[in-house]
Amino acid sequence: MNPNVLVIAYYFPPMGLSGVQRTLKFVKYLPFHNWNPIVLTTEPISYYAFDNELINEIDTISIYRTKTKKTNKNNIKSFPNYFTQKLGRLIYNTIYIPDSKIIWKKPAVRLAEHIFEAHQINAIFATAPPFTDFLIAQELAEKFNKPFIIDYRDIWNGNPFYYYPTPFHLRKSLKLENDLLKKAEKIIVTTRFAKEFLLKKFRFLNHQDIVIIPHGFDPKDFENIDIENSEKFVITHSGVFQDNRTPKYFLKAVAEFLESNSTARNDFELRFIGVMRKSHFKLIKKYALDDITICTGYLPHKATIKNLLESDVLWLMQFDNFRTPGKLFEYFGARRTILACVPDGHIRKIALDSQSAIVTAPDDVKQIKNAISKLYYWWKNASLPIPDDNFVAQFDRNQLTANLAKELLIVADL
Repeated sequence: MNPNVLVIAYYFPPMGLSGVQRTLKFVKYLPFHNWNPIVLTTEPISYYAFDNELINEIDTISIYRTKTKKTNKNNIKSFPNYFTQKLGRLIYNTIYIPDSKIIWKKPAVRLAEHIFEAHQINAIFATAPPFTDFLIAQELAEKFNKPFIIDYRDIWNGNPFYYYPTPFHLRKSLKLENDLLKKAEKIIVTTRFAKEFLLKKFRFLNHQDIVIIPHGFDPKDFENIDIENSEKFVITHSGVFQDNRTPKYFLKAVAEFLESNSTARNDFELRFIGVMRKSHFKLIKKYALDDITICTGYLPHKATIKNLLESDVLWLMQFDNFRTPGKLFEYFGARRTILACVPDGHIRKIALDSQSAIVTAPDDVKQIKNAISKLYYWWKNASLPIPDDNFVAQFDRNQLTANLAKELLIVADL
């Protein structure tokens, strides 16, 4: 019998978007590495996107969901503009510590108690955000005397997109994280940047306490896909423009390039795969790019991969290094050329390490325009670079899960 690990994840399929992919693939591949995952999550009520196909990947896994009395399950919410998003976070972070999902803690712990009665749990794994997931893991670990591992998908305290309305909120949040880190058996982060950030902020931690398991891609997602080859030069963005991310500078650069290279317009096709804000559609119209732009809205993951494979260049942008876009690693998996509009730091470095990317500042229109010009020239001459297979292989989700399985064995003392 394989040992059991309780996986705590508020965001989980059928919820969609990139936040569920990491946990889903861990759960999918842990049985291949002699661990039996048992998932504790929520019954989704409303969210920005749902993908019911994802759950088919783990149809043999035990999933426990806290119940809700509400009937509007799988209700799709519209994606808020940046101002509304910031205001909402400020309000929620004033009322709730560490986040609005703290109200999920009691029913989650109550359901977990039944899980412990029904199964021999050897270890606990919690992924965040929301950071309430960490607090649930800590309480269960103390109650049942089990080791727990925490997985930071994003930085908690110190994250510029996490707001503290008063000094009290900041102190309380820091104390929660401080106590948590002292009790966790192992801490997992996605980047060296995040590891160094935690080591500097919490001096009692040492290098052995923190393990880097990066984001990745699942090779199985790229199998048996019928690709429709296009004669166009296709540049695709996949995912959400979260927080202050915006297509504005990229769209302006494309418009300026086409204005100075009018014959290229017939070759161009821009694709945006995922949830978009109303302001983004307005930008597309503002720069007169409607005729060459396709906005698909949110697509099931398999359909998203199909679009990546049908593209010539995959684009991403970000203003900070506090979050690592999971899409970058699926771009590697697609083995396509990458345009990364990102600041100096680990995201830029890893894009360059692929030897298949052009990088620019996120908001330098001239730089982006020049990059587009170079990419278009390479496309015309069939010389677009693609990443090396050995580089790509290090981000295979199966192998990354093997690393997690090893850490679980260590903390469970098996």
